[in-house]
Amino acid sequence: MTTLIQRTIDQIGTVVLGKQRQIKLALTCLLCEGHLLIEDLPGMGKTTLSHAIAQSLGLSYNRIQFTSDLLPSDLIGINLFDRNKSEFTFHKGPLFAQIVLADEINRSTPKAQSALLEAMEERQISVEGTTYPLPRPFFVIATQNPTEQSGTFLLPESQMDRFFMRIHLGYPTPEAERELLLGHDRTALLQSIKPCMSQEELSSLQKLVPQVKCTGPLLDYVQRIISFTRQNAEFKDGLSPRGGIALLRAAKSWALVEGREHVLPDDIQAVLPSVVEHRLGGSSKSDHYPLSTKIIREVEVI
Repeated sequence: MTTLIQRTIDQIGTVVLGKQRQIKLALTCLLCEGHLLIEDLPGMGKTTLSHAIAQSLGLSYNRIQFTSDLLPSDLIGINLFDRNKSEFTFHKGPLFAQIVLADEINRSTPKAQSALLEAMEERQISVEGTTYPLPRPFFVIATQNPTEQSGTFLLPESQMDRFFMRIHLGYPTPEAERELLLGHDRTALLQSIKPCMSQEELSSLQKLVPQVKCTGPLLDYVQRIISFTRQNAEFKDGLSPRGGIALLRAAKSWALVEGREHVLPDDIQAVLPSVVEHRLGGSSKSDHYPLSTKIIREVEVI
């Protein structure tokens, strides 16, 4: 199984250059059956990353461009009258895919945002009393522009918790940028990507995550982190129970991605910024994690 994960990371890395850590975090989120928020400037490779993940895993993929006039029905679908059958037929919207890229989610109205977030939570859609299950796996990768950009609708803090993890891609390394400047054709590379694992193998990996061992002392460490965020005045709100569960689950998934069946303190610290910063109201600036840095510095490991 470890070989499958590494092969997937390596293949995505041929398209998303110099971002192995972010690729690992995205796969960590997928293995946890969570949803991912990528917050960054336009043109950083968010779309390329999501498409490469879908291609590498052989999953169906849809991209939805969020705009101010987007309606909930544009996402979930609509009932249309079929004259031949003399009845209404449901036409599925773009949310009916295994990987959905919700591009620039903060450019749409709260009503459209709520429709997406509800589908993420329920993993099913209800239209006029009929419920339609969404495909499995169902992985939403939402992108968001920095809030200081004009024309954006700030996602409420209460809704940010719906995203299992938040990551930033940031600017490319000098080596990666040089390849891009020399004509690195990501479109052609995307089309050449072949699936690295079957959907059954992906499902098996997702089921392995809860089985990764975490010793008592490391559970104590996670609890100390949770308590620290609730008791320290520098944090607006402490981690919720759901946030604490997400931290432990992400650490287990990261350990699995790293090829281990047990959690180390490094695993907890590796996923900490991506799991807790957006839940604690941390900065949206790339690679700037003051809250996580404070936690790692001040909370004793053992």
